[in-house]
Amino acid sequence: MPDTFDLTVIGSGPAGYVAAIRAAQLGMKVCLIEKDKTLGGTCLNVGCIPSKALLESSHKYHEILHGLDNHGIEVAKPKLNLAAMIKRKASVVEQLTKGVAGLMKKNKVTVKTGWATVKKAGVVSVEGEQIATKNILLAVGSTPVELPFARFDHKTIIDSTDALALPEVPKHLIVIGAGVIGLEMGSVWKRLGAKVTLVDVAAKPLAVMDDSIADAALETFTNQGLEFILGAKVTEVKGGKVTIEKDGKAQTLEGDKVLVAVGRKAATANLGLAEAGVTLDARGVVQIDQNYQTNIPGIYAIGDCVPGPMLAHKGEEEGIACVELLAGQHGHVNYGAIPSVVYTHPEAAGVGLTEAEAKAKGDIKIGKFAFRANGRALASGDATGFVKVIADAQTDEMLGVHIFGHNASELIAEATVLMEFKASAEDMARCCHAHPTLAEAVKEAALAVANRAIHF
Repeated sequence: MPDTFDLTVIGSGPAGYVAAIRAAQLGMKVCLIEKDKTLGGTCLNVGCIPSKALLESSHKYHEILHGLDNHGIEVAKPKLNLAAMIKRKASVVEQLTKGVAGLMKKNKVTVKTGWATVKKAGVVSVEGEQIATKNILLAVGSTPVELPFARFDHKTIIDSTDALALPEVPKHLIVIGAGVIGLEMGSVWKRLGAKVTLVDVAAKPLAVMDDSIADAALETFTNQGLEFILGAKVTEVKGGKVTIEKDGKAQTLEGDKVLVAVGRKAATANLGLAEAGVTLDARGVVQIDQNYQTNIPGIYAIGDCVPGPMLAHKGEEEGIACVELLAGQHGHVNYGAIPSVVYTHPEAAGVGLTEAEAKAKGDIKIGKFAFRANGRALASGDATGFVKVIADAQTDEMLGVHIFGHNASELIAEATVLMEFKASAEDMARCCHAHPTLAEAVKEAALAVANRAIHF
């Protein structure tokens, strides 16, 4: 069977479609296979983009209800049109997925729709068609984890996809998992009028982030009306009844919707990978080397289906690095400078090591600056939170930056760029920042590493 394509990418999420574009730019003949009717994967269709659309819409609704009087703006009580809100979310998704399809045409990437299976190195089958290819790139993404005692019925026991399209506001939404998805979806429905209870076995929400962010998140979101039951194990879910065990005592919560948001797993089932000899771990995660190649030469993998954080931008960078390496270039991903963001209000963002991780490696210095001392934050009415900079005590190299506050998702980019170039806290402190901006808090936190903060 003669080679038809230089590269066949399975999965059109951010990792897959970006890899396909970069490969085409490098002169490869590329095929992109997607099981769904629209391109973009989980992120564009039922993840990152639609959730942010709902977060933005629900925030505007909540702000009209509770946040404008301090600005001297008096308005009548707004009326929620949930159907219109969901329709707007869908239109944003449609625009972006069509945009990805347009990019495939622009870059002359062949797109095939259907379920792909890997027959062996160099051969992929999709809907009965055999595709010959020099290289195969797995970018198959992830799916929500389902608990054995809380199987999704997609009516009462729901996953994150269901939570994006509820036909009415729940009276009581119980969320199992107080991580990123749980907090974001919990925030949406709380703003729109639901009672929201988040249950987690961890002692804090956002347990994987820096402790200072987890502590601030618990206080802030509790004040917003979210209810947390932490350090609790869920033992049974029957319809809307959730039985938990905390401190040796059992209690039952009753809600009309139960969102299971305990994480995601690699979507590697039924792809023929084991039969083709590709090594997976016990959780179905594809094992790769430093060049993203599996144990089978010519088969590569990136994104949510390989080890590391399940982040769209991490997958994008891996896709670019992988195909550049295939082209003989020097693709590289700095895993120490990949930011993570939670799009609540305030937002939470971090890059690099947490304080606990940094302390475990050696002596550190910390600078912290509160947004309540920042002029732009006070003027805009969003003064909750802080910026925290962690630096090596000897070299002053920045090891981690953590932000809890308005527009943290945008502010973290400065720290990410500087850490990519191994900048010191003083380097960031000496960069001129426009006044008045929220970014001045980043500069002040860097100054605070050396006890030089000006405004705090």
